[in-house]
Amino acid sequence: MQRAKYLTGGLDLPGDKSISHRYAMLAALAEGISELRHFSAAADCHSTLACVSALGPEVKIEKDAVRVAGRGLRGLKSSWRALDAGNSGTTMRLLSGILAGQQFSSKLTGDDSLQKRPMKRVIGPLREMGADIRARDDNFAPLEIRGAQLKPIDYNMPVASAQVKSAVLLAGLFADGVTSVTEPARTRDHTELALEEFGAAIEKNGRTIRIHGFASANGGGKLLAKSLDVPGDLSSAVFFIAAASLFPDSNILIHNVGLNPTRTAILDVFAAMGASIQILGPKVAHGEVVGDLSVKGSSLKGGVIAGEQIPLVIDELPMLAALGPYTEEGIEIRDAAELRVKESDRIAALAENLRRMNAKVEERPDGLKVSGRSAGKLRGAEIDPRGDHRIAMAFAAAGLAAEGNTVIHDPDCAAVSFPTFFQELNRLVER
Repeated sequence: MQRAKYLTGGLDLPGDKSISHRYAMLAALAEGISELRHFSAAADCHSTLACVSALGPEVKIEKDAVRVAGRGLRGLKSSWRALDAGNSGTTMRLLSGILAGQQFSSKLTGDDSLQKRPMKRVIGPLREMGADIRARDDNFAPLEIRGAQLKPIDYNMPVASAQVKSAVLLAGLFADGVTSVTEPARTRDHTELALEEFGAAIEKNGRTIRIHGFASANGGGKLLAKSLDVPGDLSSAVFFIAAASLFPDSNILIHNVGLNPTRTAILDVFAAMGASIQILGPKVAHGEVVGDLSVKGSSLKGGVIAGEQIPLVIDELPMLAALGPYTEEGIEIRDAAELRVKESDRIAALAENLRRMNAKVEERPDGLKVSGRSAGKLRGAEIDPRGDHRIAMAFAAAGLAAEGNTVIHDPDCAAVSFPTFFQELNRLVER
């Protein structure tokens, strides 16, 4: 990456990863053919489609949409081979909830990175519901799931996690009664909104969500196929917001971005840092808020991200940390030990690569402190993203304002979430 002058132009993002995963899984459980337009091109979401297809539903990937012929809540069938989630923790954790309530056995596996990520946080509550799940060291994939009749539970989550919440709610579809999940802090609610769209009986009261099993008195009995539009991925927009903010003359317009209130905390963080972001034409479609984002160059102040903010911006923290050296005050991230068990140890990867670029970094067990502009200018360097898409994209954006060239090793890892990231970034950059 060579130093840029500014960013300019318009951008259409890939479909939101989180929403695409959930729509595909629920479409498989619905009756009829669902059309999912602007479905994510991310490798993770195609891992979900491959797993769904292996369980019986016919999946057609077309130019503008994905079509899933659902088989109903009791229509999935056993796969003759292991279901491969690739690098996708969302695929593995959410499918675990669905498979736990089936009438057959399944095996879920993934790549080397995914097999190092903890699964006990999902296995625990599913076992409380009666699931029969076996895992390597009782915590890691591959997972062997023997379908069972599930019972409803009232689950108080010890740690805020949208994936754990989603796994329990999806399992709750197959429980005989009402399953409730209470969050210690708010997390993204795409699963709840998607369940409502497909016709599940779900109720929300503060941080508690209740779902009626389909066979229970108020369960509704079935899910129905839908025709849905997936909004652009806000987490992918963040790299362009950050890059544009670094240059006074930047002016970009990002179209059709998902602006779900449980995801827009990152925009609040940017605003507090002094970023110039304007939301244009917001509207609600299929329960999700969608709009355009106008981003202009600005001078960033920095700040502290901690506490209840963390689960709401967990995917965006790598980009915020990489911005630290360009801010007035620096960036401090606390209460984010979860970063150590993502696709890589993101805290260690951030600290290592920021230091390569001449940044002053204090690494901590649950976060890091990155000094601001007064600590010196960033220099271009060779970046090792450790196979982690968000590390690669964060340093590609940060490298645009560094002195000298920045080389991102293994850039193809970005395809996990954004296959055309580097092409789009280069298209917007003026040098």
